[in-house]
This record gives sequence, C-alpha cells and structure tokens, in this order.
Amino acid sequence: MENISETSHALTLENREHLTLSGISDVDSFNEEEIVAICSCGELTIKGELLHIEELNLETGYVSVSGKVTSLTYSEKFSSSSLLKRLFGG
Repeated sequence: MENISETSHALTLENREHLTLSGISDVDSFNEEEIVAICSCGELTIKGELLHIEELNLETGYVSVSGKVTSLTYSEKFSSSSLLKRLFGG
C-alpha cells in the first residue's frame, strides 16, 4: 500500500451537492449526516444531509459523495500510540 504521507489530496465541491475526493486511504465511518475519511492531510469530516457515498475506490483513493454538504473539517491524524493512550488513560 502507498504511504499516506506521500499521497496528494484534493477535493471538488459542486453546488454543495456533489463532492469528489482524491487521496483518500480509508473511510472510518459514514451515515446520512456524517462521513469521516482519512487522507494525507489528516481526518476529514464531511457533514450534511442525505449524504451518500456514490463511488468508493480505496486502491486509487477516489471517493464520490452526493447530498447536501454543510461542513468540511480537517483534524490532525492521531498516531496509534496516542490513540492507545486516550483509550487506556496512559
């Protein structure tokens, strides 16, 4: 698998109704109101209404989303060691 830190990431949002993403390595969770995707820039949270993943290809990193997008938020990636510390209070 390609190193995520070396993968470029881009997004295109058309009329807040169609979102295309590249450079996605994983989709952590999704429902009609929120999609959490992992990319080289960190964790991308997409919020909206009636969100649907129309196309998902993790081999190429391509994701296509339809629905009304109300928010796009990036947060830093957590290393596995910091995740374990948060889970077990270390």
